[in-house]
Amino acid sequence: MRSLQAGPVRRTSVARAVKGDVAMDERAFVKLEDFLKRVPGITGAIGKGTSDDGNWWVKFGIDIDHPLAWQVVQELGHVVNYLSLDERLPAVFMPVSPPPYMNGGPRDFLSWVIESSSPDFRPGTLAEWLEGRLPRPVDDLSQWNDDES
Repeated sequence: MRSLQAGPVRRTSVARAVKGDVAMDERAFVKLEDFLKRVPGITGAIGKGTSDDGNWWVKFGIDIDHPLAWQVVQELGHVVNYLSLDERLPAVFMPVSPPPYMNGGPRDFLSWVIESSSPDFRPGTLAEWLEGRLPRPVDDLSQWNDDES
């Protein structure tokens, strides 16, 4: 199987990111990383990091040949981007890619990113939102509805 990974995932040390007076280190991402690793079709390393303003991001690949790949995209897009039209989560789920004409197609160069838009919204909090709304248990393929209708 080939994964949707945009080249090597840059591992960023997040020890210098600050939320208030508390440093956001690698431990802040453990719960979200552990959850994402269990989601069907998510493959390869999970990159992560923070920006100077305290917002954070995770980047991962999805195997587009996995039978549930596009349902995973749909579920993540729903929970992260549009769970509620009136009260959206302070994060966005989106595809990212280098220029296809220079590199190649989605099997090799499409990745997915979740970015926060508020330093107060922690990676572990997103993990809790996902755990509560994606099929349970998330790694049990029988819990995912794979109908195309």
